This record gives sequence, C-alpha cells and structure tokens, in this order.
Amino acid sequence: MVMEGGDTESCCSSRASEASPAAVASRKRRPKVEVYQEVLRRLRESDCEEACQPGFEDQLWSHFNRLPVRYALDVNVERAQEVLMHKKLLHMAHDPTTRPAFEARLIQFHSSTDENGGESNSSYTKMNDAQISIHPLRKSNHPPPAFGVKSAFEANKSNQEGGIKVMSANQHLFRPLHEITISTNDKPKLLCKLTSLLSEIGLNIQEAHAFSTTDGYSLDVFVVYGWPYEETEKLRDVLATEIPRVEDVPWSKNSKVLTFKELEKKNFQESVKMPVDGGDVWEIDVKLLKYEYRICGGSYGDLYKGTYCTQDVAIKALKDEYLNENVQREFAQEVYIMRKIRHKNVVQFIGACTKPPDLCIVTEYMTGGSVYDFLHNQKGHFDVPAVLKIAILVSKGMNYLHENNIIHRDLKSANLLMDENGIVKVSDFGVARVQNKSGVMTAETGTYRWMAPEVIEHRPYNHKADVFSFGIVLWELLTRKLPYANLTPLQAAIGVVQKGLRPVIPKHTHPGIVGLLEQCWQQDPSLRPEFSEIITILMNLSKMVLEEKRSIKRRNIVEADDV
Repeated sequence: MVMEGGDTESCCSSRASEASPAAVASRKRRPKVEVYQEVLRRLRESDCEEACQPGFEDQLWSHFNRLPVRYALDVNVERAQEVLMHKKLLHMAHDPTTRPAFEARLIQFHSSTDENGGESNSSYTKMNDAQISIHPLRKSNHPPPAFGVKSAFEANKSNQEGGIKVMSANQHLFRPLHEITISTNDKPKLLCKLTSLLSEIGLNIQEAHAFSTTDGYSLDVFVVYGWPYEETEKLRDVLATEIPRVEDVPWSKNSKVLTFKELEKKNFQESVKMPVDGGDVWEIDVKLLKYEYRICGGSYGDLYKGTYCTQDVAIKALKDEYLNENVQREFAQEVYIMRKIRHKNVVQFIGACTKPPDLCIVTEYMTGGSVYDFLHNQKGHFDVPAVLKIAILVSKGMNYLHENNIIHRDLKSANLLMDENGIVKVSDFGVARVQNKSGVMTAETGTYRWMAPEVIEHRPYNHKADVFSFGIVLWELLTRKLPYANLTPLQAAIGVVQKGLRPVIPKHTHPGIVGLLEQCWQQDPSLRPEFSEIITILMNLSKMVLEEKRSIKRRNIVEADDV
C-alpha cells in the first residue's frame, strides 16, 4: 500500500534549515519542471488533440504547480494520458454539479510475492493477504497503474533506523486490480471517509496516493482488489451512488439541528445506565466562558485556553461550518461519555454548552501539554523509570475506561496530557464509544500510526484495539520517535495489516518491556493482555528496573572505593 501526501509530518534534508527560501523553492520546482516537460513531450508525440490546443502548456504547468512535488515524482510519465485524466477530474471538482468527480478502470493483473524468499523471523501471525509492492504478472491489454509499480513501503522496509519491522507473507496471489481516482473539495477526514467507503463496497486497498492542491481540492488514487473482473461498469455505477456520501453538508439556519436531549434519547439512552447527577448541572452558560488563546485546531473544532468562573480551563469548540447532524451526534456522544467518567488519570470534565451553534466541551486545563508535543516538538526525554511511571498512569486510566465499557479508539501520545506535577491523564473522547452488549464493534476510527489492524481493516473489534495502540505509545515513549516515521500514515496502516509491520524495538530495551510490547502488538486481539494485567506487569518491571539501578549504583560505589 502506497500513500503519498496528506500527512502532517514532512521529510526534509538535515540541511534544509540552512538553505534560503529561494533555494528550497528552486529544489522543489526542478522535479516538477522536468516531469512536466516529459509529459508534454509524450502527449505531443502521441498526437494528443488537447496538447495541440492554444494555452495547453500553461494549463498543464498549472496542473503540476498546484499539486505537491510528490505528485511529479510518483506519476508514471509513460502514462502521460493519466495526467490529463487527473487534470480533468480536478477541473470537474470545481463545479458543484459534477463534484465529486471520479474514474474507475481495470489495470494490469498483478501478483503479490514474497520478495525476501524466506520465512519471517517475526513471532506474529502471518497475514494471508497481499504484499505491499506489486509487479506485472503478464502482458495484458489493460494499462498499468498511474503511479508506477514500486511502493514507498518497499523502498523503506530495509531502513532499520526508521523503526520498521516487517513480517512477510510467503505466498503468491493473482487477482484483477482496479484503479479508482477521486477528486473533490479537500476537507477534514476525507481520506478516512474514502477508505471506509471503499471497504463498505467490498474493496480492499492495495495501494493509495493522496494529494491536496494549493487551492483546496483533493486528488486520491486507489489501487483496489475484490471486484469481479467482468463488472467494471457496475463498479462505476456503485461508485457513482456511494461516493457522494463523503460530501459534508455544512450547517446553516435551515439545517436540521437536534437538541442535546433529542440526541441523547435518539442515540444513547440504551447504551449505558447513567449515574444520577442532579439533572443538567454540567450545562455551562457560554457567557461565563472567557477565551484567552487558541492552542490547536482539529478536524471539526479548535481547542482554546480559557477561564470559567476564574478557573483555568480547556475549551473544545466546534466550528460552525461543520455543524451538521453527524457532528452534533459525535459531540453528544463525547459529552455523554465524559459525564460518566471520574478518574485521576482521565482529564476531568467540567461541563459543556449544548445549544447550537455554540457547542463546546470544557475540561480541566493541563499545563504540561501533550506527551506528543513534549517528545516530538520540545525534543524531551523520559528515562526508563519515568517511561514506566507514565505507562502505569495511562494503563490505570484506560483500565478504568474499559471497566466502564468505554473504548477510547484514539489512544495516542497527542491524547495524553500532563499537568504541572508530571501526572499524565487520558484525554479526547471525540471518537470514544460505549461498547455494545456483544462486546464487538465495527467502523474505522482513530489515527493510522497507532491504529490496531482489525480497526484498519474495518473488521469487528473490541476494547483490545486500545491495547494495541497503547503498545505503540509505549514504544514512542521509549524511543522518542514517531511510529513508522519514514512512511505516510496509510503506508503504515497497510503495512501493519498486510505485512505484520511493527516498530523496531531498540536492541538494549529491557527484556520485560520487549515482552510486553510484543504482547500488545499481537495480530490476534484475544492474545493481547487486559489493562489490569498490563498494570501488574508494569509495576513489577518498575520495581525491577529501580532495583537494577540501585544495584549498579552500589557496585559503582564499591568499585570507586577499591580504586
């Protein structure tokens, strides 16, 4: 699975900061110019009628210039006609009557083979699914993919410094592939919605490339399998019906707006027995809130530092332009869950404003910021005893949630907040859900780098999905690295599912921690431990590590005395 663009992290030279803005712009421009010239040459040599039209050169350059450099680097110049198709779809996406625009076609059959030619050393269960890279199986009348045949995952898989551990499937698979290209308005969570939609249709994504233009449009290309060879036209018909579902309808005065009570009654009243809390005492008058400054932004809202009755608070406010019924439902679900939970390792809920359009959730303000920010932006460091202490605190918070039948579904370092005393608490229940009576849930949510394989695959899952995510967080605390840093989120996600991809555990990691990580990362959720077990393991490890530290200190003192 290849995924390009659409990531929050960027890859750059270690000398990038020393280069002038003009030099950086020149380096970025050069690949675009070269590919643009090659595509233009090929189109003219093929007697393409459009390429002979006045002004075409400028139009083609505008197409390349509005897309990221990665597009020019990855597009298959031998298939110059595909560039015209991308250009046409982006043009159609401008018009609301033809948006979203898409194309679907059958491409060359491919085989998925084990390039390593041997058994994997991994202890994880082998996945009987496609390899990440794809290679032409035989000559056919169908065109190759628009973005080549070598995935970025394969290019990175031998890079151990990138924190990649690969488990190969030892098999040969032959099947027809379709390439689906979609263009529409760029918007929050669009890629997640598209992958979910394709999965619901019955398609499995083998490769994906996602790009955002400079003027707010998206170009997403998926190579998929799972659709019968003979039914390409029917696939187009199904896509024509289903793809418009990804379009969000912004809130307006004429939109249907449900009250919080209506949403509760409609969606949640049978989910869990709520504690008696004296009615709506948690309802906050928006006039009593004072916004001080914006901390960060999310898909559908912004987080602010503010005050409520002189108390420092964090305010999660929804954006008016995304205030439709689905967003209200998620908001109500979050309030519903947060009203229920009270634990010293879970961020404290103070109240909420539930009257549209002023929807917001107010929680205690954590002065230390997020663990993610500390590790990756401030370049902070935790020694092993501190890592274990944090892991214990997180595990206690998560164990409490699971005991109350709540699955977090987005456990990651960015959702772990610290106070001034270094106490870590679990936060952000925007996608959390009360586990249903069967204990099994479906639908993909969360963040790909931390997401469990069963959630990525849209298979039924339970609270053990949080355990997998916890394992990634523990690795992150130990290494101070971003999981799968050399891969984009979707590359990492498909690697986890199809190749048994896991972060590489540093060589000198304590054996007890290694064992815990491997338990949390099991492909089979039933083999992962409960958080109650994880707490016991971590506490024993903490005692062991402290004793080892004291032992080394005593030995050093003795050796110093001998000298």
